[in-house]
Amino acid sequence: MSELAEKIEIIRRLKETILSMEGFSTGPDSRLLDFGLGPMNAAFPGGAFPVGAIHELISPTEACAAAATGFLSGLLSVLMKKEGICLWVSAERKLFAPGLKFLGVEPHRIIFIGVKREKEALWVMEQGLKCNSLAAVVAEIRDISFAESRRLQLAVETSKVTGFLHRQHPRIENTLACVSRWKIRPLASRTGELPGVGFPCLEVELVKIRNGRPGVWQFEWKNGTFNLITERSRITVKLPELQKQRHYA
Repeated sequence: MSELAEKIEIIRRLKETILSMEGFSTGPDSRLLDFGLGPMNAAFPGGAFPVGAIHELISPTEACAAAATGFLSGLLSVLMKKEGICLWVSAERKLFAPGLKFLGVEPHRIIFIGVKREKEALWVMEQGLKCNSLAAVVAEIRDISFAESRRLQLAVETSKVTGFLHRQHPRIENTLACVSRWKIRPLASRTGELPGVGFPCLEVELVKIRNGRPGVWQFEWKNGTFNLITERSRITVKLPELQKQRHYA
C-alpha cells in the first residue's frame, strides 16, 4: 500500500508541475478558494478555478458587458476576501462602484485608474500584475494582440496575481495567451410564486479552457454566491456528419 501511495503522490506532483509550466497556479491558495461554481469546477484543470492566470471575457453588446461585469465581480468578491486590493483599469469607465457591494465587493478596496488609450491600459495592467500585493487586476479594453497578452501571462506566472481582460465590442476574437475565454449573457430572473423582480441570472459560457472542458452553465446570484440552475455540454457536430444525419433522416 505504501508503494501505491508513493506512486500516486509522484503522479500528483508531476501533474502540478505540468500545470505550473503551462501557466496555472498550483499553490495551496488555488484549492482553498471556493468561488461557488459547483459542478463547473470539473471543467477546470485540477478541479479548481485557475488563479494566478489571465482570463479573457468577451462582450459583444452592452447587456453582455453588464452581465460579464456582474460575473467578474462575483469572482472578485472571493479573491478579495482577505482584505485584498484590486486594480481596475479602463479608458471609459461605466461601472457604478457602489453597486459592487451587492456582489460582495467593497468599492473602497478597488483602485480605479482611467487612461486615454488602450495601449496605456495594457501598460498599467502589466505593471499591476507584477505587484504581488494585489489580489486581482482588471482591464477593460477592446482589442489586444497575442504578443501583448503573452507579456501579461508572463507577468502573472511570477507574481501569481489573477488578471481579467474584459474585451467589450472587440473587432475580432483572435487567439490570445490567456488560459480561458468566457462569454456571459444576461437571463431573465426567476420570480417564483410571488410577482416582482427575482435574483440576477446569468448564462456562463466557458468557450475555451486550457487542458479543461468547455461548457455552458446558468447561475443565479443569491445570498452572496452563485447558485447553479442548469448545465449543458457543448456538442460539436462536424458538417459531413450533420449532412449524413439529414440524408438518413
